[in-house]
Amino acid sequence: MSTEKKVGTAKAKKATQVKKEPKIEKEVASVEASKIETTKKESQPKKTQTGAKKASDGSSAVQSKKPHLAPSVSKNYVARLKKRYEDEVCKALKDLYKYTTPMAIPRLVKVVINMGLGEATQDKTILDPAVEEMTIIAAQKAVKTFAKKSISNFHLREGMPIGVKVNLRGNRMYDFVDKLVTIALPRVRDFKGLSQSGFDGRGNFTVGLKEQLVFPEIDYDKVKKVRGMDITIVTTAKTDEEAYQLFKHLGFPFKEK
Repeated sequence: MSTEKKVGTAKAKKATQVKKEPKIEKEVASVEASKIETTKKESQPKKTQTGAKKASDGSSAVQSKKPHLAPSVSKNYVARLKKRYEDEVCKALKDLYKYTTPMAIPRLVKVVINMGLGEATQDKTILDPAVEEMTIIAAQKAVKTFAKKSISNFHLREGMPIGVKVNLRGNRMYDFVDKLVTIALPRVRDFKGLSQSGFDGRGNFTVGLKEQLVFPEIDYDKVKKVRGMDITIVTTAKTDEEAYQLFKHLGFPFKEK
């Protein structure tokens, strides 16, 4: 009977173990499921954060592709001569010619600086220094000019580079005109004033300079050759008399008739 009892107790233990094992497996499965859910919950905010980072990085990348903007000070910058024109010259011209609308008052449109280099047909290396000097003077990138016709007497072929020029508008135009009147022209040797023959009959004025050394930006020691230039100032004036009064009020030193 003792052996039968032992066998019975062993069978009972096995049965209890078999009954307990599925409970343990269920508990393990539930624990693993909870772990998976927690990992999913933790991973979701991380993904959103990384997505936000990617979005911010993407926006920064887009901003980097945009052209570099100048500081807020430069956006609000107004040239000194332009401010003088708006505050003083416009009122003076309106009182002088009795303009009915502000748009009829003459104003500056652009400045064209041209430097002819005829010797470039023989030596093309002189063009690059001329472009650099013109860029320094005008504070804007200068470009080369090319021949439109072929002239055999001058050994000139169509398309050959023969000069340098730059067009100025806006604040750069006013800054250059201000520098020309207050600094460059007084440094011209034996300067006695501008001739009124520089007007073209349509309200535009041209002045010629024999050397680029009158501008303070040019270093005398670095100049290999002295070069002249023509400066044409285009206005909206209909007559030379109106343009003369505009330039006179802007401070141009003209010769007296």
